[in-house]
Amino acid sequence: MNPNSSQSASYAAAGVDVTAGYQAVNLIKPLVASTTVPGVLGGIGDFGGMFAPNVQGMSRPVLVSGTDGVGTKLKLAFLMDKHDTVGVDCVAMCVNDIICSGASPMFFLDYIACGKNYPEKIAQIVSGIAEGCRQSECALIGGETAEMPGFYPENEYDLAGFSVGLVDYDKRVTNARMQEGDLLLGLASSGVHSNGYSLVRKVLDIEHTYDDYSAELGCKLGEELLRPTRIYVRSIKCLMENGIDIHGISHITGGGLYENVPRMMPQGFTAKINAAAIPQKPIFSILQKAGQIPTRDMYNTFNMGVGMIVAIPRDQIGTAMNLLVQNGEQVFLIGHVEKGEQGVEVDL
Repeated sequence: MNPNSSQSASYAAAGVDVTAGYQAVNLIKPLVASTTVPGVLGGIGDFGGMFAPNVQGMSRPVLVSGTDGVGTKLKLAFLMDKHDTVGVDCVAMCVNDIICSGASPMFFLDYIACGKNYPEKIAQIVSGIAEGCRQSECALIGGETAEMPGFYPENEYDLAGFSVGLVDYDKRVTNARMQEGDLLLGLASSGVHSNGYSLVRKVLDIEHTYDDYSAELGCKLGEELLRPTRIYVRSIKCLMENGIDIHGISHITGGGLYENVPRMMPQGFTAKINAAAIPQKPIFSILQKAGQIPTRDMYNTFNMGVGMIVAIPRDQIGTAMNLLVQNGEQVFLIGHVEKGEQGVEVDL
């Protein structure tokens, strides 16, 4: 659309610049195009994003959806005026959930609400979203940027997203085959990911310390904390495509190991996890010391170094670990499955 054909001086006087919206769209068009995958129909500007899934060979195609936001990690992006990574977080929080059922993410939509539409800033945010989509092999097929003066401060925004995946019902990942003796693999996180930042900001007094250099981290504190969430889609798809019989997957998000691992466990089974088998990232030691946080609370809030846990039959563990390493993962053997009360026991 030609921006000159749609203008409203009255709306602009109220704080909403529709022409800035058109400028932002023009800036993000090549970013959206870079995520195109087979199945994408139409283009940016349509009222609805269209996608034609390939269900050939599937006996019972099932859609799997996920939605999430970035949370108060955005406050750090505002402080550092760095906006090209939080989009990866937004995608990751959705697609990492979807892959837990064995579904391949097909497409993603974003929602950005801001106090003032700065087109270049919007483009930076969307560049991260596009990167997350490329990493997870899904298409960015639509979104919404809402300029909301008086609701958000001029230099702040919120970011959320929504994704849909596809899986053949008979090939989905469930815990129905989980058995005693299955081994638990932990896939390394990139850091804090996108959970627990209200606590992070409080204990580190982040508004005053984000620019401080940490010898322990080898970078500034803010740089470490803004590191984007790791996306595990390709690695899990590789396991499935190579015949690994996955008996359960848990995305370690808000609530840490104590809240998320039980979600993959069937009745009558307990996940036994050895915390010492998970290499400790310096950022978690810094957080615990600064806030004098009890160890159990750390494992009940943060991922503590593992962003995803996968249950694998013992006789396939070597092959699975090799495949994951070949896909660029750091992977640790962190525990096993036993009969017992449904849930998780973490040996601290």
